Amino acid sequence: MPALPPLDRLLVVSPHLDDGVFACGQLLAAHPGSTVLTVFAGAPADEDMRTEWDQRCGFRSSRDAIDTRRKEDREALALLGARPVWLSFIDSQYRATPTAEDIAAALIACLEALASEAVLVPMGLFHSDHTLVHEACLQAVHARPERLWLAYEDALYRRIPGLLQQRLLALAQAGICATPAFPPHSGPLTDKQRAVMAYASQLRAFGKHGYSDVLASEHYWQLALPEASRPRRQPRPAHRSARAGAAKEAPRAV
Repeated sequence: MPALPPLDRLLVVSPHLDDGVFACGQLLAAHPGSTVLTVFAGAPADEDMRTEWDQRCGFRSSRDAIDTRRKEDREALALLGARPVWLSFIDSQYRATPTAEDIAAALIACLEALASEAVLVPMGLFHSDHTLVHEACLQAVHARPERLWLAYEDALYRRIPGLLQQRLLALAQAGICATPAFPPHSGPLTDKQRAVMAYASQLRAFGKHGYSDVLASEHYWQLALPEASRPRRQPRPAHRSARAGAAKEAPRAV
């Protein structure tokens, strides 16, 4: 199994304002200067909306939720030496779901603007927002196959029986090879723990033991299209006739 090359700056695609750290916190800690791109970081038009989840988190309204969660995200990433980039798509709980094509277009634009050696994307397990981001990322993989693409196992959902296996099967059926990947460097768990604790509103809603999975080992898979994973063929030499070639290469009789 080929080893991953040494990595410098990473681009982690996060569905929500916490998923990137929950799934990749130790890897981010080992690669300061990385970027976490959160897809669903926009505020809904109805600023007074209050969903059941926001209520459990202690928010007064959707505006309060987005403002607080962005602040938490900034603080968490600062602890890991990373920076946030927030897209304006709306979380599905606010009843404003974009298309995978819209998300993919935004991701591809960000790839052109942000310098990164590897792009990390969610496996897209269980949650509809995660699945949607995963689908959009696969479109980006097809559009930019020359990039190094890594998929991370979505913390909190990866232990649901059968989900990861179903995703790996779906990737194979889509013609994408998923190979276990082992980044050469990983940061200390204590750094990740401090960053995780910055998402106080979300931990409140999960409950005391509801987020233990985020502190378990991080797992990654390298994604590649078959044609992208093959070495490029060398150009053929200029065409010559078979007779001319034979005349040059065959020894003369004496």
